[in-house]
Amino acid sequence: MKLTINKLSFNYAATPVLKDIELEVGLGEMLSIVGPNGSGKSTLLKCINRILKTKQNTVLIDGKDASKLNLKELSKLMGYVPQTSRSTFPFTVFDVVLMGRKPYIHWSLSERDNEIVAEMLDFLGIGKLAMRHYDELSGGEQQKVIIARALAQQPQILLLDEPTSSLDIKHQLEILCILKSLSKTNHCSIILAMHDLNLASRFSDRILMLKQGCIFAVGPPDAVLTEENIESVYGIKAHVTNSVLGRPQVTPLISDLNEVRNVKIQPEIETKQR
Repeated sequence: MKLTINKLSFNYAATPVLKDIELEVGLGEMLSIVGPNGSGKSTLLKCINRILKTKQNTVLIDGKDASKLNLKELSKLMGYVPQTSRSTFPFTVFDVVLMGRKPYIHWSLSERDNEIVAEMLDFLGIGKLAMRHYDELSGGEQQKVIIARALAQQPQILLLDEPTSSLDIKHQLEILCILKSLSKTNHCSIILAMHDLNLASRFSDRILMLKQGCIFAVGPPDAVLTEENIESVYGIKAHVTNSVLGRPQVTPLISDLNEVRNVKIQPEIETKQR
């Protein structure tokens, strides 16, 4: 399934956030969106998922206008994992993941719905948490549950906004390995917003680098994560070498606190976006 973004622009009130974004994401591709705070990463994901409304014919799924699909149809094709997902209600983990089956449920739950939820919990290694209450879990455990909920939709396109932000390094690698496997074995297209350039480098087929709401660079990691691009977009100097895995490894070259204070940081356009 091919996702096409055609001249996508978006404003918060009178403030432009995204400008003329054009992109194609192929079947089974893993694409990371990187860029400074305020560059529009989260906003782009929300526009793709129709949480934020754009003009017609800007987001196409296999050539079909996503704005013409109803919520149930779109939810069967596309899953979304936000940065945070808090709940004050005492839902069990099983119930939270079961919510991902909503597009498929008509009058009552089927045995297959329950089986898929159990499979997703086991797939993410959280089967033992099934009867725990979601609001009692750690941030990292909650993040895994929300990913499991999105996977229970059985989407062909999966959008994730900083999916590893609440996880330690071991679980970051675990989640990204799972997503990479999902993209290749299930041919699911994965699009994720990332801050960690080295994780994006290691796991992505391509990287999209945003600057002030525009595409600055897009391509394989070694073409995008260059010293020149990083300095232009982030305003810092970095040393880029090849890691033992053959992927670019980024090392910032800031040496002391005074140098950090002198770095020119791009101001955030709007506090809602990242």
